[in-house]
Amino acid sequence: MAQVLGLMILSFFITGILLVPFIDFLYKVKVQRQKQKTKDIFEKRTPLFDKHHAWKVGTPFGGGVLVIVIVSVLTLWAYGIFGIPVKPWELFVLLFSFVGFGLLGLYDDLKKLVNGKKTTFFGLRFRHKFLIQWILAFIIAAIMYYKLGYTFIFIHGFGLATLGILYIFFAAFVIVSFTNAFNIADGLDGLASGLLLICLGAFLAIASSQLDDALGVFIAILMGSVMAFLYFNIYRARLWLGDVGSMSLGAALAVIGLLTGKTLALAVIGGVFVLEVGSSLLQILSKKFFRKKIFLATPLHLYLQERGWEEPKIVMRAWLLGFLFAIIGLYLAFIKVG
Repeated sequence: MAQVLGLMILSFFITGILLVPFIDFLYKVKVQRQKQKTKDIFEKRTPLFDKHHAWKVGTPFGGGVLVIVIVSVLTLWAYGIFGIPVKPWELFVLLFSFVGFGLLGLYDDLKKLVNGKKTTFFGLRFRHKFLIQWILAFIIAAIMYYKLGYTFIFIHGFGLATLGILYIFFAAFVIVSFTNAFNIADGLDGLASGLLLICLGAFLAIASSQLDDALGVFIAILMGSVMAFLYFNIYRARLWLGDVGSMSLGAALAVIGLLTGKTLALAVIGGVFVLEVGSSLLQILSKKFFRKKIFLATPLHLYLQERGWEEPKIVMRAWLLGFLFAIIGLYLAFIKVG
């Protein structure tokens, strides 16, 4: 545990030291928020982003690039320097999901810089990127099934439920869902990154209880880096993750949950992310089949802004709710069956 905490501290300080010149660099190359409109999960546009966040235009984004680089390098260094036993395929799954989804998010960020449109840069539309998400997710899920032997999920009250080959489809669904849920939640200063810290803290406890030092090291390094980023991301933010960060971190959280075998706990611990994406999906389905809205706006944080809640109030209450979900999720993960 001392090694894990030491790596968390090291990651925090390295990221914190490098973030200041990195922010200056982003300003210099003009990687900054442009005037744009909010998208939902299927990129239907509304004018609500400009209404509530006009003052954010000009703030740099792309902080996820630095987080990905630091966490990846420190993880590889830590496994080597401390001789922590790790299954090669487990390490591959962690870094492939972390970097692979990050590169897909980087594509979105580059598009925003080039023309601010979602359908012209390199010719990829949302459905194409959504397909790529599934391809990446199926690759990860197949490796977990064929190389790591994952065929089960833990269900409170029932124990282990073996899925067989269906585990690949289940794991891919979890990865794609959390990737998009995190991306949708990353709309207010400090919201997604703060919630992620809470989730990672819970899964560090789970990994420690399972004596999974290899996974614990990755979680600790990721926590340290995200903590340093959060310092610059709280209201009013000096830096945002960008899609490169939100997609990378969302996929990483899903894979961490799958590797612990506590998938139900993942859904509960990440409950605020589930609420965010769930509100958007309900809105889309209601408009498609019933021709009317359920909410004034979606996702949930945007609905609360429309109701007059201030941004810091939404974020801090979401953190509190995230803590509650984490406690419940840990209870479900640790309680004995039978």
